[in-house]
Amino acid sequence: MPPAAVPPLGARIRQARLERGTSLRALAREIGMSASLVSQIENGKSQPSVSTLYAITTALGISVESLFEAGESAAASRLVPGTVMHALAAFAADPGRRIGPLVAPGDREVLELDSGVTWERLGHVPGTDVDFLLVTYRPGGASSSSGGLMRHTGTEYGYLTSGELILTLGFEEHTLRPGDAVCFESTTPHRYRNDGPVPAVGVWCVFSGT
Repeated sequence: MPPAAVPPLGARIRQARLERGTSLRALAREIGMSASLVSQIENGKSQPSVSTLYAITTALGISVESLFEAGESAAASRLVPGTVMHALAAFAADPGRRIGPLVAPGDREVLELDSGVTWERLGHVPGTDVDFLLVTYRPGGASSSSGGLMRHTGTEYGYLTSGELILTLGFEEHTLRPGDAVCFESTTPHRYRNDGPVPAVGVWCVFSGT
């Protein structure tokens, strides 16, 4: 997706917030972030991670896709620092489009985040609100580039196949090792990070519905 096709993300977030009568502080409190960081995102001074963007759109009751101009999805999008918008726009699939039933490794939609995380979409059934993902956290990678905890509607289930991953869930920390599985309501503040020397890889199903 060429840069010219990407709309002013921060301005659209601000417009959606104002249309719903939500104050900057109320939105920040809802997603577990500081009001100053939300303000920087709205003013285009800070690029949100995908998890932050997902939390914002969920809190405002809008879709991620609504923040971007229409465009065709790319089979894969490589993210470099500062281009989260480009990659997310390419990664987001039409909710009515089927991915599968068979998805070969070379046919996956791929999103590489500047926070050190790679999402590979393993499939999608039209009419469902679930992301079926192969997730890789590189050494030092985290689900939020800001370091903050995220929360959003829905539930998520994960199974770690290799490496180690630290899950901060509310006030507790859990170390996931190969074979460990997690499941929790996504409204609980949470964050994943890889403090180890090797990539942490797992399969995740994230349900965005209530």
